Amino acid sequence: MNKVTPFLMFNDQLEAAIEFYTATFPDSEIRNVARAGEDGPISSAEFVVGGQRFMGYNGGSYFSFSEGFSLYVDCADQDEVDEYWEKLVKAGAEPTACGWIKNPFGLSWQIVPRRFNELISDSDPKKVKAVMDAMMTMVKLDVAELERAYNEA
Repeated sequence: MNKVTPFLMFNDQLEAAIEFYTATFPDSEIRNVARAGEDGPISSAEFVVGGQRFMGYNGGSYFSFSEGFSLYVDCADQDEVDEYWEKLVKAGAEPTACGWIKNPFGLSWQIVPRRFNELISDSDPKKVKAVMDAMMTMVKLDVAELERAYNEA
């Protein structure tokens, strides 16, 4: 067991959420579930998404997610960004801005190409600002456009 594990409180969509997450991201699995009654819905679960362990619970309508907590997905390239973005949108997620997308269960995800972090790690503040400014105009991050902004700065 990890020393620190994110614990997600869902309204009543825990089962659907963990099925979607574990089907969407590699290195994912549902480990343990507790059901409300023998054939009832899942009330709590331990699961892994992309190698990260989580605990989840159906806590009722009292609990909801906000953008104050999001899941960051490190994508190797634009193809991987596009793949996850498409899967999330197909499942009913709502794109917001700057690579953020909110899934139908209310949880926000950041779908970020690794190249973005490389570009904003540059020692030239003008290049970093140009990349950040470009990113702020995007919904889904676009590596080619980020690189264009970097190169033109």
